[in-house]
Amino acid sequence: MKASAKTPNAYSAQCPTRQILDRVGDKWAVLILLLIRHEPMRFNALRRTIEGISQKMLSQVLKSLERDGLIKRRAIATVPVTVEYSITPLGATLADAVDPLRDWAEKNLKEVLNAQRRYDAARKDMAA
Repeated sequence: MKASAKTPNAYSAQCPTRQILDRVGDKWAVLILLLIRHEPMRFNALRRTIEGISQKMLSQVLKSLERDGLIKRRAIATVPVTVEYSITPLGATLADAVDPLRDWAEKNLKEVLNAQRRYDAARKDMAA
């Protein structure tokens, strides 16, 4: 589907909108956007702040976000070269859209975990 040929329809398998939804659904991408929305951050600062992300994964996600126009990369002439990432205006609109989801997850974590425990216990009882 050409971008201008049809109206976007995320329910269509061929719609490029799904690529954007993949980015929005990627926890690492969301965490990076939320971290750099107020101030630029260096690669190692991002890696230290986002627990559990590998260097390889961080590099891949940063490249994808840059390709999508959501962040920009700036190399600073130091020895060794320092690389800094900042959010673009487009990325800021996405960060604003997903921050309520982060907030919801933090506020409802206990309730979701309790529901999972109840579900697992019910399934265990049915299997016995």
